Amino acid sequence: MEPIQKQRWRRNLHAIIYEADTPMGKLFDVVLLILILLSVVFVMVESVRGWPEYVYDYLYYGEWVITIFFTFEYIARVVTIKRPSRYIFSFYGIIDFLSTIPLYLSFILAGSNFLLTVRALRLLRVFRILKVTRYIGESNKLRKALLDSRPKILVFLFAVLIISIIAGTLMYIIEGEASGFVSIPVSVYWCIVTLTTVGFGDIAPVTPLGQFIAAVIMIMGYGIIAVPTGIVSAEYTKNMKPSKIDDPNYVHVNSQSCRNCNAKKHRDDADFCHKCGTPLHDDDIS
Repeated sequence: MEPIQKQRWRRNLHAIIYEADTPMGKLFDVVLLILILLSVVFVMVESVRGWPEYVYDYLYYGEWVITIFFTFEYIARVVTIKRPSRYIFSFYGIIDFLSTIPLYLSFILAGSNFLLTVRALRLLRVFRILKVTRYIGESNKLRKALLDSRPKILVFLFAVLIISIIAGTLMYIIEGEASGFVSIPVSVYWCIVTLTTVGFGDIAPVTPLGQFIAAVIMIMGYGIIAVPTGIVSAEYTKNMKPSKIDDPNYVHVNSQSCRNCNAKKHRDDADFCHKCGTPLHDDDIS
């Protein structure tokens, strides 16, 4: 009886933490989002000098409350899954760990020699903003679009690098050190800055030919900016599914998460995990 009760307790806690189809799961996600945003605001406000001392005290106490909550969240995520390593070494598991440990590290690295290090480590709390992406469904589509676009974007960046090297070398030959193009790497830096339409203005051509080449590079920059945007947009559109209201073959998937392998996107009528075969419901456990 006790193992079954323990299993149901873990299952219920797992449903609250990993899923969002239940009222408690939705409430947990909302509370977590609020705490994440509050923590990031605390980090930003804490970096501003000139506040009264009690403001920093309140921020410190508030951050400890949030850190303790995230600590329990992290432990609960580990203990409610049969294969903890699947979560611990996942992207979100690493982010959760990095966003939880900074305050605890301040105890380990206590001492005047480590004050600057501790302060820098506490800024790791800003990683909590990445936890927000777990609760934004569209972020998964964007992530998939970026991954699918990776080969095309890498080829594009390689082409841009070739253009920058050739144009930078030409500018070094045409303008020379007198105009600030003291070396080919510096000239390539100028070309990349100009090509991306950033234009710091620290280096500028003075000869007519150099200005003509610079104008061509700047015009090319507007077209180059559109290329990766178009690649990602095409992949994102490809991943977007048409309206499924009238599709008789469409089967709805939910946010249910497997207790064994942490796989998601299960069908509503599924009794077992589509990845490892673990029962999804207590009634399926013999």
